Amino acid sequence: MDNNLLDLENKVRQGLENTYKKLLEFKRQKNTPLIFTRNGKIIEMKLKTNTIK
Repeated sequence: MDNNLLDLENKVRQGLENTYKKLLEFKRQKNTPLIFTRNGKIIEMKLKTNTIK
């Protein structure tokens, strides 16, 4: 049972990492800022365009 739980946890973690990478790539392509909260404040971060292909 524990092994199944660890496998599921690893799959979920990998899925979240992939989603995060896709989000950053999308934001770079569209040249839109990444918006998130930190300590109750809204932060807007511009991403540098990826010049390496």
